[in-house]
Amino acid sequence: MVRYLTKSYGTGLTEEQIKGIFKRYDANRDGFLNKEEIRNAFQSLGSRLPGYRAGRGLHHADTNGDGLIDNEELNALVEYGAKIGYTIK
Repeated sequence: MVRYLTKSYGTGLTEEQIKGIFKRYDANRDGFLNKEEIRNAFQSLGSRLPGYRAGRGLHHADTNGDGLIDNEELNALVEYGAKIGYTIK
């Protein structure tokens, strides 16, 4: 069981694990992630600046510019999360 997650530049979570974490934070279960839901996911990952990470993640992944991450854009958000490197502590 994962108790704490912290940012690391070593080995990290798999992309599937990161995707699962983001999907868990879809609070209203509408299939979209808004900035607040993304911020909450980054906070659970141990980000010191979850609001900043959410903004950068949206900028990186929101290709249609609607301010939401849909299933097609989720892979780009996961790629961003994997790139900045989170690992199980």
